[in-house]
Amino acid sequence: MTKHRPSRRALLGNASIGLSIVVAGVDRPGLAFQKLSQADARYQGTAKGSQHCVGCIHFQPPHGCRFVQGEISPDGWCQLFTRKAGA
Repeated sequence: MTKHRPSRRALLGNASIGLSIVVAGVDRPGLAFQKLSQADARYQGTAKGSQHCVGCIHFQPPHGCRFVQGEISPDGWCQLFTRKAGA
């Protein structure tokens, strides 16, 4: 009997679905949500190429993020970066 090992693509797809469920639940009143630590989000205080927090849909001016704890630099970056439309 051979064991089935999921492909990297399948695992990433499942992770994306899980994150989508978490994101969908954030805006619903009554549901608790704990922000990620900066370390877990792999936050850094400098941009990654053209990606920087001020251009992300999750950034909350002047120094916040919907998903990451603590003070966030507009020039920072994390692995949750999602470019704003038109940015």
